[in-house]
This record gives sequence, C-alpha cells and structure tokens, in this order.
Amino acid sequence: MDDPIDIRAWQRLAPDLTSSGRLEESDVSRLAALGVRHVINLALAEHPEALADEDVRLASAGITYDHIPVPFDRPEDSHFAVFVQALESAPRPLHVNCIMNWRVSAFIYRWHRDVQGMPEPEARALMEQQWSPGSNPHADAPAWARFIAGESA
Repeated sequence: MDDPIDIRAWQRLAPDLTSSGRLEESDVSRLAALGVRHVINLALAEHPEALADEDVRLASAGITYDHIPVPFDRPEDSHFAVFVQALESAPRPLHVNCIMNWRVSAFIYRWHRDVQGMPEPEARALMEQQWSPGSNPHADAPAWARFIAGESA
C-alpha cells in the first residue's frame, strides 16, 4: 500500500516511522494495512478534532498505543522524556500523531537532534516541512521556542 498522503499533514520520516495530524476513523485500517504496529498520540483527548476512543479503535486493528497528552501552550521536557522512552521502546513500524503534526514535528526535531545526533539543519528542515514554531499566530511561539531549544520546564 502506498503512503496515505491524504491523511492530514502526513510525513514519512523513515522506512519504519511516519507522522501526521489528527486521525479519522477510516485511517485506522489504513495504518494497519501499512503494517503500523504502534501509534503514539501527543494530542489532548478532549480536543474537538481528536479521534474519540483512538486507543480502542487502534487496538481493534491490532495496533498498540501510547497517549502522551501535551498541552499545546505548555510543552515540557518531562513530556519529551516520556516521548523518547515510548518512541524507542515501541514496536515498529511506528506512527506518531497529534492534531496538526505541529507537536509531533517539534518532538521529532528534538529526538533527531538530541538523541539521534542528526545535524541541526537537517532536523530543522524535517520539522519545517510541517511547522516552523513562531510562524503561526495561533501557536504559543515562546513556549515552543523554549521547548525546541531544550529549555522548557
């Protein structure tokens, strides 16, 4: 199966790692058909665009799940530490999502740079395919600038 590029903000980061914005009910079977074995969700469950019962829907398709709710206005290093552990221990192929793929792109940026040792310009270029913190007036730019710099609470 080809990548489902019509899923909001779909991005293939590696042969066994993909990301996107919010999932819809029909996307669960599409991820399963791609062979995705695990999903990490960084969005808040109460967000109006969040897929209700995402964990249950994924489990019914044989996909395991971690939910790491990251408030968009308060990303913290503690969230990043949990994310890194989940990312590195999860079965592959792995998919990471939120609502717009903004949280995910920033978290993956830090993982690439700080954990994987990817050169910063390369990690930033991947992040900026989805989002450049500070470029959207609806985003809390100072919180995200601190987060990507590794200076959050």
